[in-house]
Amino acid sequence: MSEVFICDQGNVRLDVFLAEKLDRTRSAVLKAIEEGRVLLNGAIPQKAGVKLSVGDEIKADIGEPRPISACPQDIPIDILYEDEDIVVVNKPQGMVTHPASGSPDGTLVNALLYKVSDLSGINGEIRPGIVHRLDKDTSGVLVVAKNDAAHLSLSEQISTKKALRYYYAIVVGNIANEEGKVDKAIARSKRDRKQMAISEDGREAVTLYKVIERVKGYTLVECELRTGRTHQIRVHMKSIGHPVLGDPVYGKASPLAPHGQLLHAHKLVLYHPVSGVKMTFEAPVNEAFASALSALGFSSKI
Repeated sequence: MSEVFICDQGNVRLDVFLAEKLDRTRSAVLKAIEEGRVLLNGAIPQKAGVKLSVGDEIKADIGEPRPISACPQDIPIDILYEDEDIVVVNKPQGMVTHPASGSPDGTLVNALLYKVSDLSGINGEIRPGIVHRLDKDTSGVLVVAKNDAAHLSLSEQISTKKALRYYYAIVVGNIANEEGKVDKAIARSKRDRKQMAISEDGREAVTLYKVIERVKGYTLVECELRTGRTHQIRVHMKSIGHPVLGDPVYGKASPLAPHGQLLHAHKLVLYHPVSGVKMTFEAPVNEAFASALSALGFSSKI
């Protein structure tokens, strides 16, 4: 099954881009390119290292058998909005977005397949309709495409920054500035492939943040994603010395966050893929996040 991606960064190698997007080895990607199973803007690329431009369309069929499949499961999910083209959900903390080797079922995709009649097939049977992802322990607003046209439109909106994504986070320590910008490239860690790291050889990653409130030892911030790298906010906040509270990978576990990092996608702004109407979707923070706010003495109502 082929997968389609819209490049959101210029001057990046095709093989590097696909290895990151597909979470596959460079050798697997190289083999697919050499066998003609990758198309760049509808044509077979001349070499694996060709440099991409923003807006390039890449269609790839890596072709290796998938050890898992997604099947419908009757799992409760909070659907914020649904029409013929999109469905917007409030993903709970602790739910994986789509099946993977360590999480073969019980995912958001399994729940969607049970409740939604049609989903875009662009990302194949494992990730139908999935335009962007949230980490397992990150909660909040996520849009899913119900047909391929909607999928391509939403992907382009995200890659061109027309769609806007905002997160709340409680971070460790008091951030000095009222607002700031973290502009540091991110790549997969050379020490642990399950982790991401700041790297000069990585892909562009930009996060804007502003302080909402400070209490002793902690800061409540709103972050805006200007790019969409894996673990971006978590890596960026760690890089400036303020890891997200309860992040067991880039910070440390905390009894204040028993279910993982306190990071919540609270608002998504997009343009409907058919009507073009600007739409804003919001979701309140989850119970664990709200409990931590109260326990730490934050007074802000979010």
